[in-house]
Amino acid sequence: MREIKYREAISEALREEMIRDKTVFVMGEDVGQFGGVFQATATLYKDFGASRVLDTPISEAAIVGAALGSALAGLRPVAEIMFVDFTSIAMDQIANQCAKFHFMTGGQAIIPLVIRTQGGVGIGDAAQHSQSLEAWHAHIPGLKVVMPSTPADAKGLLKASIRDDNPVIFIEHKMLYLNEGPVPEDDDYMIPIGKADIKREGEDVTIIAWSKMVVDSLEAADDLEKEGIQAEVVDLRTLNPLDLETILTSVKKTSRVVIVHEACKTGGFGGEVAALIMENAFDYLDAPVERVTGLDTPIPYAEPLYRAVIPNPDWIKKGVKKIL
Repeated sequence: MREIKYREAISEALREEMIRDKTVFVMGEDVGQFGGVFQATATLYKDFGASRVLDTPISEAAIVGAALGSALAGLRPVAEIMFVDFTSIAMDQIANQCAKFHFMTGGQAIIPLVIRTQGGVGIGDAAQHSQSLEAWHAHIPGLKVVMPSTPADAKGLLKASIRDDNPVIFIEHKMLYLNEGPVPEDDDYMIPIGKADIKREGEDVTIIAWSKMVVDSLEAADDLEKEGIQAEVVDLRTLNPLDLETILTSVKKTSRVVIVHEACKTGGFGGEVAALIMENAFDYLDAPVERVTGLDTPIPYAEPLYRAVIPNPDWIKKGVKKIL
């Protein structure tokens, strides 16, 4: 184990998979000589050259379309869409092509394609570069949706995603790239897609979160412990496929649930999780499921305003106390 940054874990996973498998390549806007807008692909261009680290035109539809074509031809592309907001421009390719090809060919075609992107609030990128749109992608059958919260999870899940024969939307968070954490020194270190992780054990309440909200939930749980409240923090890590077993096991233990996500409440993935808990563990609940989410508003530019519309540890603590 050694401590490395989240973005270094991403870069390390890409490098190891490109060395292991010559069909793996990286493509996207500024991923080559510039090293990516968040420097997650830094040095890859120098090490692998322009034939395997492709700087593309500014056309998200073309990036995903070209990645799909190369996947159908037997390669394993890792395509970067600079901001998750811009997946909207490529949504026909993502939802109608990538997600459907395997099904519409009766299983004859596989689509080993990873779309790396990032979302979330934190650096004043305003309404068109700060959204959390994971629920869009989780709603599409045929897509896997992965959202790691730690460097170790980022590396292990990205390697698993690259080796998967299905299209994967891999959503990073712009405020996690500089976070450090322990990561195994193992070229074959992987984390199975579809397996949640108990980041902290507790007996009084289950907090379910993903991506950066896991970090905020753990901070809230530390504060709650000082008040005698033991919160269990479940990191989903993967939204589709969803690890319902781990969720239900925790809910049956604590009997109280708070779901936390940065995306706005209406149509957010937390509503799906809440419905599944109601359908499968209603008799175990001692209080209604509580959601702590972003507000139903575009993300403002000014820092005091954008911080006012997304959850923080204080919001999470209030949500927990509301159902205790």
